[in-house]
Amino acid sequence: MIEDVSTDGKWCYIVLWVVGRANTRWGLLKKRLMEACPSCSGISYYWPELQPAKPPDVFILKFCCLDRKGLLHDVTEVLCQLELTIKKVKVSTTPDGKVMDLFFITDTRGVLHTNKRKEDVYDHLKAVVGDTIIICDIEIVGPEVMTCSQEPSFLPLAITEDMFNIEMLEDDRLALKCPCITMDNLLSPSHNLLQIVSQNHKGLLYDVMRTLKDFNIQISYGRVTTKGKTECEMDLFIMQADGKKIVDPSKQKALRSRLEMELSRPLRVSLISRGPDTELLVANPVELSGKGRPLVFYDITLALKMLDTPIFSAKIGRYLIGGREWEIYRVLLDESDALTSVSKKKIGETVWQMLMS
Repeated sequence: MIEDVSTDGKWCYIVLWVVGRANTRWGLLKKRLMEACPSCSGISYYWPELQPAKPPDVFILKFCCLDRKGLLHDVTEVLCQLELTIKKVKVSTTPDGKVMDLFFITDTRGVLHTNKRKEDVYDHLKAVVGDTIIICDIEIVGPEVMTCSQEPSFLPLAITEDMFNIEMLEDDRLALKCPCITMDNLLSPSHNLLQIVSQNHKGLLYDVMRTLKDFNIQISYGRVTTKGKTECEMDLFIMQADGKKIVDPSKQKALRSRLEMELSRPLRVSLISRGPDTELLVANPVELSGKGRPLVFYDITLALKMLDTPIFSAKIGRYLIGGREWEIYRVLLDESDALTSVSKKKIGETVWQMLMS
């Protein structure tokens, strides 16, 4: 991938050279990029009169059917293909071989309240599951339902120490190479030149941009190039939101440290023992805007399906840890079949590779 970015402070010009896959939906990509940009009619040199967009309605999908291996990923894949965003999940398996899934979802098309859209979702799910569907119901939920469904605001100490303890993370093999980050303050009188050499991975550009966004840093010009499939170089001319250079050494050091952490461990993956069972945990940092990395649950379920590892239960919740908000995916694995059990090391590595490549 190659990228060029330039701006005059009011307009931004971005050029991306990308390589798609056989199933890349270019039309949908164009639509999403257009939605992310302010419309020409809404552009103004003075922004205070622009109101924030109304948050999308949240719906709950209640889904019950006979359980089988790979089912959760198949359902997740259908929802992603239909442009339904999964906000929260509660999945459980009953002793008689049934699965009860609760998906809290939003519709990027904004028409899930219509019967036609609901029937379309049902038809796609039935095409994957077949006649084993017992319940498939979609209804809008109010804020009181979302409040009642909130997870506790804290996680067990064993989980937070395993996933967020800096000393323990130093020995974590589920990480990327630490990037090389330098900042030149002399080349430009009005900008800092931020130079990054990092191991390439899925979402690399997103990880850099979300970090700069959280630090309220603006990019005036940038170039991104990849070397083969393993390395990426970035040259970014940056400044603060007030239009000034970053001259405070402590601010420069804080930005470098955060970038090093976010680019070496954009996600945290861990497996812990819960008595005789094993729980897979994936931690996804949430932006200050409230958004999180997309398709994480999709990649987790796909990796477990490839390993032929059954899922007993799963849930997604947001927690405040170390002053930051994290989206935590907790998947309890079904290890009742000893003949098909996979080692923790293999599960962790496979999930990590799926998330990063």
